[in-house]
Amino acid sequence: MHSFRLALAQINLTVGDLEGNVAKALEYVQRARELSADLIAFPELTVTGYPPEDLLLKPSFIQANHEAMRQVAAASKGLAVAVGFVDADDDIYNACALAHDGEVVGVYHKVYLPNYGVFDEERYFKQGRECPVFVVNGVGVGLNICEDIWYPSGPTAVQREAGAQLVVNINASPYHLGKGSFRRKMVSTRASDNELYVAYLNTVGGQDELVFDGDSAIFGPGGELVAQGPEFEETLLVADLDVEAVFRSRLRDPRPRKTRLRPSDVNGHSKVVHVSGISEVVRPALPSDGIARPLDPVGQVYRALEVGTGDYVHKNGFRKVIIGLSGGIDSALTACVATDALGPENVLGVTMPSRYSSEGSILDSRELAENLGIELWEVPIEPAHLAFEEMLEPYLRDTEAGVAEENVQARIRGNVLMTISNKYGWLVLTTGNKSELAMGYATLYGDMAGGFAVIKDVPKTLVYDLARWRNANGHPAPIVPQAVLDKPPSAELRPDQTDQDSLPPYEILDQVVRAYIEEDRSYQNIIDMGFDPSIVRQVIAAADRNEYKRRQAPPGVKITPRAFGRDRRLPIVNRYRQF
Repeated sequence: MHSFRLALAQINLTVGDLEGNVAKALEYVQRARELSADLIAFPELTVTGYPPEDLLLKPSFIQANHEAMRQVAAASKGLAVAVGFVDADDDIYNACALAHDGEVVGVYHKVYLPNYGVFDEERYFKQGRECPVFVVNGVGVGLNICEDIWYPSGPTAVQREAGAQLVVNINASPYHLGKGSFRRKMVSTRASDNELYVAYLNTVGGQDELVFDGDSAIFGPGGELVAQGPEFEETLLVADLDVEAVFRSRLRDPRPRKTRLRPSDVNGHSKVVHVSGISEVVRPALPSDGIARPLDPVGQVYRALEVGTGDYVHKNGFRKVIIGLSGGIDSALTACVATDALGPENVLGVTMPSRYSSEGSILDSRELAENLGIELWEVPIEPAHLAFEEMLEPYLRDTEAGVAEENVQARIRGNVLMTISNKYGWLVLTTGNKSELAMGYATLYGDMAGGFAVIKDVPKTLVYDLARWRNANGHPAPIVPQAVLDKPPSAELRPDQTDQDSLPPYEILDQVVRAYIEEDRSYQNIIDMGFDPSIVRQVIAAADRNEYKRRQAPPGVKITPRAFGRDRRLPIVNRYRQF
């Protein structure tokens, strides 16, 4: 049996850190060499990190990225190395170089450039046209990039016809809930349809709002899972591939002989580049079967929040974060995520009781801080609240007290947190969730003030699920106090206030928000789903009216298919109405 040893470097890269990205790549090249791998592949845009956005408009950045790629290529003594970079010719390309024995032997340019959701690649890159197959250790290897694998008659099919037995698809594919299982089914289908091995390599880690889940996998010519990497962790995934299985599979299935691609069916053409002939070597044994167990859906989201928060803080050079603890579920979950991501010594909780704060909320904040092992400061806001009332009294005395007066308290708290941040250089984490942001149930320059919004894309009902998941996976005892889970959510800005005074029940609200925000359903369509028309009108009107607020919110981790910000981009000035 002719065996091909493939190594996939599922690594955490940082946009713009060319030196650091190269150093990490060189470390993994050496690890692959020690395991006698024939080929090691790295994620999409390895040397620049993904997405580099308008760094790509800087000629000096393009040049530096090219020099960085050459450093990785120079380390390819004794094995082949596939590394993502930005290639420049008459234009720039999202590219993958194949290096062997210290030299670049060929370059692949991405053919399909995504331009939807969080992707904006047509703004920067020119489309590739050639789909080369590289013969490495006697095996035909096709390289392609991310979006290219999603098209049945795309580069993978072209490379299969040119003799590829293995296709390595390098990615920077952001996470959202449910994407992983759908992605694996697609890659399995692509492998079985083309009767070859498909290696899907994804990056891991956080970059601004995006978080990449890794979850790299290799599928065999029958669509069977051969190897799978862990989610949200760096790893070197290594597998021995029985490439003769590809030949045996094709002998038994004559259909591809009758369904050859026509030039009009595909976007791109191929060529074969000989890199190295068959060279059987004695290889060290691999440590395990290489199949990681996936997380459950709620655990996936929790890990995404943890990794996204940790990387945002660390990659931006912060050491410590501050969280306003209200005694509510949102701040409790945010504190749990931050503590798991950064360690308790790097998280400060600040409780800021007012005249309306219940004794239970203050005690719950203290219990949470104690359970997490984080420091807690208590800063009562009553003196400032009285001062604001006195200052504004001449101008507000003839008006009825309402939301404006209530929000003074939230803005005082925002001021307290930002002052501590300003003094010590610590990052404020805001605690608002997606349900609240959809409805504008948040205070500008108050609870929205901060540098990173950990749960801004998490619906309220999922907030509770995540807190319960963390309690079930805490050690040794539950972290979030049961009272926090049990009590009705409240901003506590007036006596006996609850969220449901102003909002529909979250179990209903979250479904309507999903239908309107994530699925773009119409007013009538949502009513036809069985929802109360008055609630649907309330949600749509509030969501449309508060776009200006969301535009001023800090970034936060994307975990749904359509998050506010990068995904959903509506004009602030917008007179379109559905009712």
